Amino acid sequence: MNSNFIDFNGILVDKKIFTKKFSCDLEKCKGACCTMKSDYGAPLLKDEIEEIEKVYDIIKENLSERNVKEIAESDFWEEKENMLMVRSIGRKDCVFVYWDGDVARCAIEKVYFEKKIKFRKPISCHLFPIRVTNFGGPMLKYEEYSDCKPALKKGKKENVNILNFCESSIKRGIGKSFYNKLNKYNEK
Repeated sequence: MNSNFIDFNGILVDKKIFTKKFSCDLEKCKGACCTMKSDYGAPLLKDEIEEIEKVYDIIKENLSERNVKEIAESDFWEEKENMLMVRSIGRKDCVFVYWDGDVARCAIEKVYFEKKIKFRKPISCHLFPIRVTNFGGPMLKYEEYSDCKPALKKGKKENVNILNFCESSIKRGIGKSFYNKLNKYNEK
């Protein structure tokens, strides 16, 4: 086993999740994770597509005409290399981005916090900077992204590691008991 990972009941966890300090600083990064230049959008689960389809009419109230048109013409998701993912516009902006001044934000999450829907956002977005991959089994890996440097600084200042920052998303995506196991290890 790679010494950079710890096995928790068959799920490999990157040690950086315990050691790296991290706390999003949207005012400094400007929502870079929602506008990341890539051939691939955020990973999606099949049931997330169904959840988004159910509440899309509420979400689209916060989207630009450009994004609504893109979704009408090409849908909000696509499949590439047997993976489901959120579609992006111009290999950059997520189709669910809306702009709050110069900060890219998630339209799905906006209506979730307004209590208009119960689905927060795709778990892959909620877990970021953790990525769930499969390398002979499930693996939680810290994805280093240069635009997140402000989050590293803020995490150091606030003394928050990736595990603590991602507490609610780990509980949501993998389970409360799994988070508790990670946290018990973290407290050692």
